Amino acid sequence: MDGSMVPAIGDGKSTHPLKLFDIARSQDRFLTACAPMVRYSKLAFRQTVHHYGTDLSWTPMILAKEFNRSSFARDGDLTINTAGPQPPTILQFGANSPRELARASLLAIPWVNGVDLNCGCPQSWACAETLGAALMNQRELVRDMVLETRSTLADAGWHVGIDKDKESATGRSVSVKIRIHDDLRRTMDWIDTVIGDPNNRNVDWITIHPRTRSTPSTTPIREDALAILAEKYSPILPVLLSGDVFDASALPFQASTPATQETLTLNDILPRDKTDGPKPSNTNIAGFMSARGLLSNPALFGGHSTCPWEAVEYFMNRVARAPIPFKLTLHHVHEMVSPGMGKDKTALLDRKERAQLNRLTNMFDLIDFLDVKIAEKTGQNGMRRDL
Repeated sequence: MDGSMVPAIGDGKSTHPLKLFDIARSQDRFLTACAPMVRYSKLAFRQTVHHYGTDLSWTPMILAKEFNRSSFARDGDLTINTAGPQPPTILQFGANSPRELARASLLAIPWVNGVDLNCGCPQSWACAETLGAALMNQRELVRDMVLETRSTLADAGWHVGIDKDKESATGRSVSVKIRIHDDLRRTMDWIDTVIGDPNNRNVDWITIHPRTRSTPSTTPIREDALAILAEKYSPILPVLLSGDVFDASALPFQASTPATQETLTLNDILPRDKTDGPKPSNTNIAGFMSARGLLSNPALFGGHSTCPWEAVEYFMNRVARAPIPFKLTLHHVHEMVSPGMGKDKTALLDRKERAQLNRLTNMFDLIDFLDVKIAEKTGQNGMRRDL
């Protein structure tokens, strides 16, 4: 889907994330999201993935305590587009205090579509500070954090009434992103506590990364755990998947087949081509987010199995308007021109060319390098400057 079809802040349309879930569901497609990535979910990249159809983009995790106390942290960590509409954005906070999360959310909320609490980061430094995945052992604390945040925003005049406020121009969301426990009963107890009353829930949606705190990213997600949790909680709120989304045509979960005797038809009995893949109407999943998949192919949700040269050009045009450090830009470009994470391993540059790329030391040389390579590979007159 083209990014122009997705409402953005400043375009006069409803920008509440739940509205985006509704739009996707009405088209029987999954809502797509760019996962929070340390250093990499900056504005230029969020604008690029939005251009290629990503519905929602998360910022990198920002520490609420530092965000509250330092204007440098606010200016450096949260970059927005003031010249026009910006992509729908969820700011993810790392926090362990209701007051800190509520204060940071109030500072940020005019510039984003919602705030999200990170309860999934497995890094040891975060867990040592009772941040990230450590919060999966602190369900009452998480409940208190989302409740105080929602109350603080409401007192300041923001519409955080979940479904009843999703058409409001000042409607904003409060959500959580979690991992799972080895014993799924603990995960269910945690989710039940954080959601509260299902008819008046405390969070707009939940993002589930179906790995435990100690499970490495090289181990596939637990599809069985995802299926159990999605079936239980999808009637209450949207469930978003995080993990192992590298190829839009090969998702890490299956379509459900809930046919019973009452619903069995001739079409269920006769042999037929099983071409229907998973979608919201045949799963309990409302959408999914990608991190490494989008990093290597920002056009992943725009119908491209591998990264096209146009995406590299579009990203560089965004960097020119929303600058990021050179080494970060170089890493982004290297990921885009390398073999992707999906089934198609076609690369824009071969190994020798990528080695040349990595030896560059400044933005001027990078632009010159891309001018030459794009001219060689596409026949056009270097990298376009007007995208």
